[in-house]
Amino acid sequence: MYAPRALHLASRSLRRRELLKQIGIGFELLLLREAPGRPPDVDECVKSGEDPVAYVERLAREKAEVAWLRLCQRRLMRHPVLTADTTVELDGAIIGKPVDRADAVSMLGRLSGTTHRVHTAIAVILDRRIESALSSTTVVFGELSEDEIQQYVASGEPMDKAGAYAIQGRAGAYVKSLSGSYTGVVGLPLYETDQLLRRFA
Repeated sequence: MYAPRALHLASRSLRRRELLKQIGIGFELLLLREAPGRPPDVDECVKSGEDPVAYVERLAREKAEVAWLRLCQRRLMRHPVLTADTTVELDGAIIGKPVDRADAVSMLGRLSGTTHRVHTAIAVILDRRIESALSSTTVVFGELSEDEIQQYVASGEPMDKAGAYAIQGRAGAYVKSLSGSYTGVVGLPLYETDQLLRRFA
């Protein structure tokens, strides 16, 4: 297992922090700009003709590049920076994070009774060197009733999650089967992360 002397994590996700801690990897947070009224450091809009895999891979690498720029601007220690991005794919379409409760209800209605894929791309950057990896997992959902969807959305759990669900939370009860990386669906595929970080040891 990779045991870095130091690592920067450029992510606001509590889940990613918990997963790194789970495998004993220490880190310092390096947060990008998301202040109200100011443009984000990385534009997460989907480009014309961009497929879900290309989308998450591009965002992970762009986040890494911007994070390295911020590290240099803030004169922080020049240690590897880890970034990640997750999206849900249904029938070739990208399903991101819901913008409001109605959007979350709509997303969950689309995912009910389906087989979909969750893609998480990770990237590590150090100086001019950047490398990335991808985890793609197939998830089968059971049929969800309207009441189940409404109650789940009312819990607030779906609101900042790709596909409007958290497999590590209440939505774990909706998953009939999974083929791939469970931690990749949570938001940080641990095997791929460990393997990628080893290249920077």
